[in-house]
Amino acid sequence: MKRLLLYVFMSSCILPVIAQQKEPVDYADPLLGTSESRWMLNPGATMPFGMVQLSPDNQGGVWKSGYEYSLNNIGGFSHIHSWTMAGLSVMPTVGALNTRRGPADGPTTGWTTGYRSRIYKETEKASPGYYAVTLMNGNILTELTSTTRAGFFRFTTPEEEELHILLDLDVPFENTAEILDAKITKVTDREIEGYSKQKWSWNEYIVHFVVRFNRPVEHFGGWIGKEILKGVKEVAGKGKMGAFADFKSKKDEVILMQTAISLVSIEQARLNLETEMNPFNWDFEAVRNNAKKVWSGMLSKIQVQGGTEEEKRKFYTNMYRSYVARTTWSDVNGKYVDVNEKVQQVNPDSPVYGCDALWNTFWNLNQLWALVNPDITSKWVKSFLEIYNTGGWLPKGPAGIEYSGIMEASHEIALIAGAYQKGIRDFDVENAFKAMIHQQTTPGIVTPEKGYAGNKFFESYMKLGYVPTEEGQVSNTLEYAYDDWCVSQMAKALGKKKEYEQFIKRAGNYKNVFDTATKYIRMKHRDGSWVKEWNPYCCTSFSGTGYLEGNAWQYSFFNPHDVQGILNLMGKDEFNNRLEDGFKRSARYNFNAEGDLYDRIPINHGNQPNMQAAWLFNYSGKPWLTQHYTREIMNRYYGSTPLHGWLGDEDEGQMGAWYVMTAMGLFETDGGASVKPFYEIGSPVFEKTTIALDPVYYPGKTFVIEAHNVSDKNRYIQSATLDGKPLTKPWFYHADLVDGGSLVLEMGPEPNMAWGSKPGDAPPSMSAATKTSKK
Repeated sequence: MKRLLLYVFMSSCILPVIAQQKEPVDYADPLLGTSESRWMLNPGATMPFGMVQLSPDNQGGVWKSGYEYSLNNIGGFSHIHSWTMAGLSVMPTVGALNTRRGPADGPTTGWTTGYRSRIYKETEKASPGYYAVTLMNGNILTELTSTTRAGFFRFTTPEEEELHILLDLDVPFENTAEILDAKITKVTDREIEGYSKQKWSWNEYIVHFVVRFNRPVEHFGGWIGKEILKGVKEVAGKGKMGAFADFKSKKDEVILMQTAISLVSIEQARLNLETEMNPFNWDFEAVRNNAKKVWSGMLSKIQVQGGTEEEKRKFYTNMYRSYVARTTWSDVNGKYVDVNEKVQQVNPDSPVYGCDALWNTFWNLNQLWALVNPDITSKWVKSFLEIYNTGGWLPKGPAGIEYSGIMEASHEIALIAGAYQKGIRDFDVENAFKAMIHQQTTPGIVTPEKGYAGNKFFESYMKLGYVPTEEGQVSNTLEYAYDDWCVSQMAKALGKKKEYEQFIKRAGNYKNVFDTATKYIRMKHRDGSWVKEWNPYCCTSFSGTGYLEGNAWQYSFFNPHDVQGILNLMGKDEFNNRLEDGFKRSARYNFNAEGDLYDRIPINHGNQPNMQAAWLFNYSGKPWLTQHYTREIMNRYYGSTPLHGWLGDEDEGQMGAWYVMTAMGLFETDGGASVKPFYEIGSPVFEKTTIALDPVYYPGKTFVIEAHNVSDKNRYIQSATLDGKPLTKPWFYHADLVDGGSLVLEMGPEPNMAWGSKPGDAPPSMSAATKTSKK
């Protein structure tokens, strides 16, 4: 009897603990970092790479517009949060009809300020695939969830109200689009359809949509500018316009609304809606649970043990961000609109994606996707090749399936080459190589839409071996040289000797702009002379001469494929002293250049050109400083609250993916594009990290990283084993990871300066290719 009572007592203690155990998806917080964030970083309801990114907006058309956590109001819930793109904002209101949104600093509902509503901040909730808040105007509980291409709204009104659901086509955001032509039509008592032809700069696109309700619309109308149209079935025009659907809601009534969009046609939007929403039969919770299930499957591919609750929150939120901001633009049946505005067809299982540029994603997203989701990497490669096949060029992004010219170089090449080198080869390899060669041998062009395809300043680069300051940023030389190296590695892997020799030679072009007197990458004239009015912290630029969003100090370390080459030019002592001094000076700024003043500090983790900096000590004989400073960046730059998530530009998952890789203690300075890809080792955050390997691409089931005795204080590696054998170097091959096994690190509070610091211990570089392996 005593044993039975003891068992019951122990069970009563254990069961609550079991019930409270969290899954990885429970740690991901979409509200984290949503203060001072970009349009693409929001707390809304979306699926991985969702076409619909249903989220609240509360700002005007300003830089870093969209959702600002510190503002206590909402001006609408819009469907598209893709770079340079927006569309179809929805807002429930009560009382007198008001069709003006109103300014962000005037949220009191009324004719002077608009339909914008304050919110009860304590009611705001967000989790992967779900967002909810109660609006003060009418106390309307507004809940959002979604599938990939369709949205689901649930409005709950506590009192009887004259409810207006506004469909506003004019959405203010970072790149507010002009509405060239639009039409909204009431098709039936329960269904509305429409389109909005929009343009910003080079990006012109049409958002087609279908909206349906679970009960009949009582009154329909719209507005064009200040003109209100009632008792009509159609609203057509341009500029600031929209429509409204009116209901007389009862006490505690729930009104459901489903939506879907397409860039192809209204018929395609309806197909997206019916295909993705009909199986759920108006069950909001079923759609919400489906979204959670998808996100859970994604985030559970990495399981961590140990660490603090805050560290887990940071880890899984950063992982969530790595898959949330970029956009699927092909419909459920594979139709999409290509760069020539023609409707094309692809395999529905291999979507066409859109995004900002993949500028330096070789230091973050490429690594994470290829390791954890090689199927996603494969889909990205196929998307690039689809756009190449229809448009003639590989895209840098693309936004809305257009050639934008943003940013510099063609770093999609690194993703393609890295995919092949890691065994992700289920795409047309010869066509991919042809596309890469075209990109790196043909000067870029201005597109009919005034965008840009290919590389700028490329004719001079090919002729002179560098970009002269009379034309553009000297930093482009470094980026082009890296892409050349990626092509050389692809050629080598394919046995194409001629192309390998051509591009491996060009991969050394970075030396043409390295000034051996000052030991910096320096601006250079066409005649070969150095620019005299210059210093290591000058000349950051976006479209002029100098250094793209950086300075000479930062770009002098930008040489992903040949760190040893820079070490040889700079000298080991100068390299280490300069780098360590830069970290010490930048720590007070938490490694972030505030106000996008990129040239003010040495280590600016808040922007792409500097994200490899902490890992460079592995190459220079001081791996303990890599262990130290990667930890410092994770602690200082990255936060765990809405007000502090990422201090700089999170930029569609790049900062998130860097954190995930670094928290696991892994990184690829060369972007993983070498013939034999490898991982450098840092200081893992967690005692145990288990990576589930995709059996379609990788032979091992799991790879486990154990860090014994690890803590923030015990951040230094004392010794290491790989699959039970001693590992004395701060790196190992990708092949040794994906065949399964384990990396075991013994950690301590003081650096072991003997581990991984010998001259031959450095990871491979173009100037010092290492051929050792455990096998």
